[in-house]
Amino acid sequence: MPSRDFGKILYSNLENHPLANFESVSFPALHFAFYTYPKRIYFVGLDTSSGHFFDKSGSYEVNSMMEGYHLLENFAQLYCSDVRFFIGDVRDKERMMRAFDGIDIVVHAAALKQVPACEYNPFETVKTNVHGAQNVIDCAIDKGVKKVVALSTDKACAPINLYGATKLCSDKLFIAGNSYAGSKDTRFSVVRYGNVAGSRGSVIPFFQKLVAEGAKELPITDMRMTRFCLKLEQAVEMVLEAIEHMYGGELYVKKIPSMKMPDLAKAIAPDLKIVEVGIRPGEKIHEQMITKEDAPNTIEFKDFYIILPQMSFAGIKYDYPDSKPVAPDFEYHSGNNDR
Repeated sequence: MPSRDFGKILYSNLENHPLANFESVSFPALHFAFYTYPKRIYFVGLDTSSGHFFDKSGSYEVNSMMEGYHLLENFAQLYCSDVRFFIGDVRDKERMMRAFDGIDIVVHAAALKQVPACEYNPFETVKTNVHGAQNVIDCAIDKGVKKVVALSTDKACAPINLYGATKLCSDKLFIAGNSYAGSKDTRFSVVRYGNVAGSRGSVIPFFQKLVAEGAKELPITDMRMTRFCLKLEQAVEMVLEAIEHMYGGELYVKKIPSMKMPDLAKAIAPDLKIVEVGIRPGEKIHEQMITKEDAPNTIEFKDFYIILPQMSFAGIKYDYPDSKPVAPDFEYHSGNNDR
């Protein structure tokens, strides 16, 4: 086992209206991190992407906040007695200050993520995704948190919808937080990835549901459409990579496979007809992670890229001897991916 001690880690999932929509990557991340860094995790939220809690004996579906609470209690009994369960809201700075007390590392996963809902409720989206991010930054600095990793999305790269625009703003806030911290030791970085395969509301369970209901055809918005395919474990690995090696200000992008939507539909239901229904508002043909404008600041590793900040921060010097610069016209999206 590695000897690294990450101290107390808080998965920030204090969403607005938590009883109605309580989501986080915490349970799978907790399971993965526990086995990688045993007895170093003391405080987490609830599950976001998969709705499952993992332990040694398998996977349990989380159907409600209280069920998640009881599963977290069981985890505490099995592995670590210092786990605490908080309900709150990233908009509530006072509550965030209490949650961050004694925490060394924060993984910020809270956001309003549903694109059409964000388009219809722009002010609420800004309050959570932008003002909430600022609260995380302020509280982390004031409470002496050592490292903060904010989870981002492909939609923040050259955004065309409100959700993506708020997440781009959030990314910029976290990166600038390294300057905002002043003489404090708090460091901020960002991890950007696309859709998690099989996550709630994603295309795979949607297609599977249609097949189970006896559908005669599968709808695809555009036959040219491609998407990255990310396993939840890969997302967690990228977060842990950032926590371990970040200097502050980096934006991490995982190298992952991509797929064509018609190929995915045929893999799930080879005998069903595919119908093109038209692109939805705010939807892109390809998921984009790195733009050509980012290329001058992007370095490449075996399994991921890092976009370095355009500004410099006092006390932070980047040393990545195993990296190489990308081509000047490089861009990374699901349509030009060689994986």
